[in-house]
Amino acid sequence: MQQIVVDISISPEEWIKLYQGVATDVHTTARDGRSVRFPARILSRFYLRDGIRGSFRILFDDQGKFAGVERLS
Repeated sequence: MQQIVVDISISPEEWIKLYQGVATDVHTTARDGRSVRFPARILSRFYLRDGIRGSFRILFDDQGKFAGVERLS
């Protein structure tokens, strides 16, 4: 299984745009330097009153399909 680790900070105002569909993807840089883009909806369970902040491991299967996401401590 493949994985990327990203550090994310999305404000509540930015999240509303993602939630409303004005924007649908998150664009960021993984810790290993790769530029990555993924659907914002995979982070929805991590939304708090102050937005989404933290480090996350995103898992992909061998075909490159999304397999899961977890918050890192």
